[in-house]
Amino acid sequence: MPGPDGRYDYATFDETTAHLYIARGSSITDYNTKNASAPISLGQIAHGHAVLSLPRSSDLLVTSGDDSTVRFLDKKSGHQTGQISVGVDPDGAAIDADRNIAYVMNAKGGTVSVIDLASRKVMATIVLKPGLEFPALGKNGILFVNNENMNEIEIVDTREMRVEEAIALSGCTGPSGLAYDAASDRLISACANGKAAIISAGNRKQLGLLDIGTKPDAVILDAQRRRAYIPCGGNGELDEISLASVPAVLKRIPTEIGTRTGAMDSRTGELYLPSARFVQAPGIKHPPMIPGSFHVLIINPDKQN
Repeated sequence: MPGPDGRYDYATFDETTAHLYIARGSSITDYNTKNASAPISLGQIAHGHAVLSLPRSSDLLVTSGDDSTVRFLDKKSGHQTGQISVGVDPDGAAIDADRNIAYVMNAKGGTVSVIDLASRKVMATIVLKPGLEFPALGKNGILFVNNENMNEIEIVDTREMRVEEAIALSGCTGPSGLAYDAASDRLISACANGKAAIISAGNRKQLGLLDIGTKPDAVILDAQRRRAYIPCGGNGELDEISLASVPAVLKRIPTEIGTRTGAMDSRTGELYLPSARFVQAPGIKHPPMIPGSFHVLIINPDKQN
């Protein structure tokens, strides 16, 4: 699926409407996957990172990194319905639907902004460490957050608003994507050095490492089919991981260089992976995108060898 030029980050799939939303540099790209219509752009943001559908609302929550705000956008019109200031460089976010609370990871600030979604106000700020990446909510309101600077997972008991001892990730450099599997009570953390760390959430212990591709930025959980997927942008592969008692890499599905995040329609198992082509520039961390090359890959892992 083609789309407008510009940087891209996290994505989310709304199963109630079959719309795919992707956080972009200056807006949200909205795909209606039920038809072949062109995508539309929603709102105005300053370096979008996370985009999430709000419970009991027709709005999206978007983290806007360069101006340290969270924006609320109407899904249909793209009209901004609210804006609040948070910590420095908001990146990943998670929502506790039962409590109607959002948690926003402020990467450079090293804090978590706790947002009451009813009033759309910051109700508390939790101080952690700079380098915060993607979060995952576990049992009983425990918030786990990857820290790419410290190579560890920060832990917050959100019910008691208490910071707990972090989990060191041995052999994992630059953890970014993170997912929590409730059935096994385990976390999967994607590491920039080509490893996936498996962690017992209850025991707070690392159980092992799996070999994956390089430069991942997301872990996409398929709890129904007992799998997790890690898009690895460094070498262009999608790694399928079994969530069985002994996790293992089942498949390495070819994608494209730069394909590092995505979202899933859990009803069908299809994955939507933002991608683009880039100028070959050795030694440059973020090479420029080739104009007109942004697109979304659609992959059904069950149809891949």
